[in-house]
Amino acid sequence: MHAIDSRVRRSSAGPAALFVAVGLLLSGCGGKAGNAAAEETATPPAVTVEAVAAEPRAMAASYSGSASLEARAESQVVAKTSGVALQVLVEEGDVVRAGQPLVRIDADRARLSVAQADVQVKKLEANFRRASELVKQQMVSVGDHDQLRYDLENARATLRMAQLELSYTNVVAPISGVVASRSIKPGNFVQINTPIIRIVDNSRLEATLNVPERDLTTLRAGLPVRMQVDALAGQVFEGVVDRIAPVVDSGSGTFRVVCAFDPDDGVLQPGMFARIGIDYDSRAAALAIPRVALLEDDGEPAVYVVRDGKAVRTSLTTGYVDGGFVEVRDGLAEGDRVVTAGKVALRDGSAVQVIGDDPVEVAEAGGDAKADGELQ
Repeated sequence: MHAIDSRVRRSSAGPAALFVAVGLLLSGCGGKAGNAAAEETATPPAVTVEAVAAEPRAMAASYSGSASLEARAESQVVAKTSGVALQVLVEEGDVVRAGQPLVRIDADRARLSVAQADVQVKKLEANFRRASELVKQQMVSVGDHDQLRYDLENARATLRMAQLELSYTNVVAPISGVVASRSIKPGNFVQINTPIIRIVDNSRLEATLNVPERDLTTLRAGLPVRMQVDALAGQVFEGVVDRIAPVVDSGSGTFRVVCAFDPDDGVLQPGMFARIGIDYDSRAAALAIPRVALLEDDGEPAVYVVRDGKAVRTSLTTGYVDGGFVEVRDGLAEGDRVVTAGKVALRDGSAVQVIGDDPVEVAEAGGDAKADGELQ
């Protein structure tokens, strides 16, 4: 009887224990599945970014280039006659005027040539006067008279040549400017056609730009020019477009633009490397944003605009570029804030937290699901 009761109790307890175990197992699986779903639906944290507002500002359209400064005029002074340099009247750095004597060359030989030519002219003039009287008396033929006239003219030309050679013994400045260099000393023998002094006219300096042909219609003479030189960092010099060669070079596809600058009391010197900007148009109040806000991809110009705590990719139509700013002609309104730092981590629709703004409250889907479960 006891054996039968024991078998009955074991058979009745088995299914109940199995039911309880299965229930616990299902309950555990359900909890893990719920946590996984909550994690998948949780909203990513907001990306911290910097943003600035699109605002009106003065914008200028400009062409930028670089060139070396050159003197407006330069002359290599050469000796037009040979001889010993008796005097060198200038030093490097001296300011000279056109026609001013620079070097005096020994002129003794040239003076003798002038004297000889002068004597010959006087002799032929006397002969010609006598022949002119005699031809009237038919004592001298017309042919001999004409020959004397030709000889006299030739002698006079020889005299003028000797006088010109004598004038060459005084070497004078062909242009006004500054003595940049000299390669002669007193006592040196000077060969004819030898460069001895270099004069630079630095009353106005020029820089020549080779500009692409697409800018041929935008640049014109008289436009203002801004210049900076490496040797004088931080200083900006004003100039003007002096002239334009409107012929495009077929090889390079460029045309020449010559900009002129005042030397500014000798601060600017020929040979300095210059960075030049030519402003050819301007807008007093163009809507502009920093250039760093533009997305660096191969598509059309675009930015991330902060709207309702999210980054919204927005395409733009841009205009002039002036320094670190770009003009926006379409796509933004005044006051729209564009992301300038933190763009790499963004996607269209990403939640953002702008530095300086109040924290953005982001609802978590997992928390909402848990609350719903508790209510149920």
